[in-house]
Amino acid sequence: MTLSFMDNIQISPVVSVLGHVDHGKTTLLDAIRKTSVAARELGGITQKIGASSIELTVDGKKRTITFIDTPGHAAFSKMRGRGSTVADVGLLIVSSVDGIMPQTVESIKLLKASKIPFIVVFTKADLPNNILPQIKQKLMAEEVTLEEFGGDVPSVEVSAKTGQNIDKLLNLILLVFDLNYPSIQENLDKSFKGIIIESKLDPKMGTRATMIVKLGKVSLKNEIWAGGTKGKIKALINPDGEQINEIYAGQAAEVLGFEKVPDVGSTVAVSETEAQEVVQTTEKTLETGEKMLSVILAADTKGSLEAILAALPKEIEVIFSKTGEIAENDISFAKSTKSIIISFNLKIRPDILKLAKTEKVLVKNYSIIYEMLDELNAVLEGKKLAEEEEILGVARIQAEFSFDKKKVCGILVEDGRIAKGDKIRLIRGEEVLGETNIVSLRLGKEAATKVEKNKEAGIILSPQLDFLPGDVILSYS
Repeated sequence: MTLSFMDNIQISPVVSVLGHVDHGKTTLLDAIRKTSVAARELGGITQKIGASSIELTVDGKKRTITFIDTPGHAAFSKMRGRGSTVADVGLLIVSSVDGIMPQTVESIKLLKASKIPFIVVFTKADLPNNILPQIKQKLMAEEVTLEEFGGDVPSVEVSAKTGQNIDKLLNLILLVFDLNYPSIQENLDKSFKGIIIESKLDPKMGTRATMIVKLGKVSLKNEIWAGGTKGKIKALINPDGEQINEIYAGQAAEVLGFEKVPDVGSTVAVSETEAQEVVQTTEKTLETGEKMLSVILAADTKGSLEAILAALPKEIEVIFSKTGEIAENDISFAKSTKSIIISFNLKIRPDILKLAKTEKVLVKNYSIIYEMLDELNAVLEGKKLAEEEEILGVARIQAEFSFDKKKVCGILVEDGRIAKGDKIRLIRGEEVLGETNIVSLRLGKEAATKVEKNKEAGIILSPQLDFLPGDVILSYS
């Protein structure tokens, strides 16, 4: 049997590291890198590209693991929102002395929403004042059941300072990867696909983008596309700062050669057709309303939760669901993922409602399931109608005056046109004040039916709204 050159290549697991600030994420990654560098007798990492790769030997075979330094929570959410699953395995970092913090809870939600397997890593395990028993109980409350309690989430206690269990963690990552992706090696032979995890414009070198390869391989001088951005690979720089000729599934490299800076989360392909297919698929998903509304769902019991989840329209994406009251962490999570929060048969504390109002997060509780479903369907219908609106004109209110005992808006048309009979929306800042109709329009003293861009006019609204100079009028059909 003839062996392919790819038979000697083992795909690297791609690992994303999440957790609360100051719980030891960066220190742990530094310790892992130093261990790998020492083993290979190489110099230090020469530059940071948003990802790093380490090498170890398991059962006589060399294996590598790719760690994503970025994205943080925001970028992780953005990639997920674009339909990308950039990581194969997640690490939830929890300090053994500080315990569960707000970002820990947010990280749990993000990891669960991504549906990738993850490992709980208890850092600072060498310190005598650790509170591990209490932390593990709190993880249970967040529905993270560790293997030691009969669950399916593995864990390991490490110390970046002493090196305790660093090797054990690395072997555990490979084990979780191999168990969850038994056919992953087939990705080497598939058509190339990558994901952009970091990008920027360098004044000296032009566009620079860090890419994780998910399928196949890509080489120097290949033409590639990221969304609508074209590129020809001029250089590939690996996490050690070395220039390389090609990279394979599971590996990361900085790419030089894109004509424009690609968006973080963009899918990369080797042809415009494939890239357009990705874009069109995304657009089609939005048009058909498959994911028109993101919600966080809380209910009083598991039974209620399951009944609601089964009955929700397919256009609703439940990014996180739980039993129990709404907490501050849920508000911050909803804000970061642009979701609304709906609850069933729960009492919402006044301080939570106040926080939600401050953060501009919609929170609503229901006691009857069909009322919840009716309102959600109404919201979806409203979003569909909003997508079908045609903006006819935009004007800004310059002044207020009276005519024939009626309140008149003095406007300047900034775009399009404004006409008598138009349905309009009154906007102040980011707030929609209401909707009404234009029942009279005048150019100077003369009655008119329409006014064009850069022209001033006076209009009368019915029903009347409380407008102020500076407010925006949006005319639409």
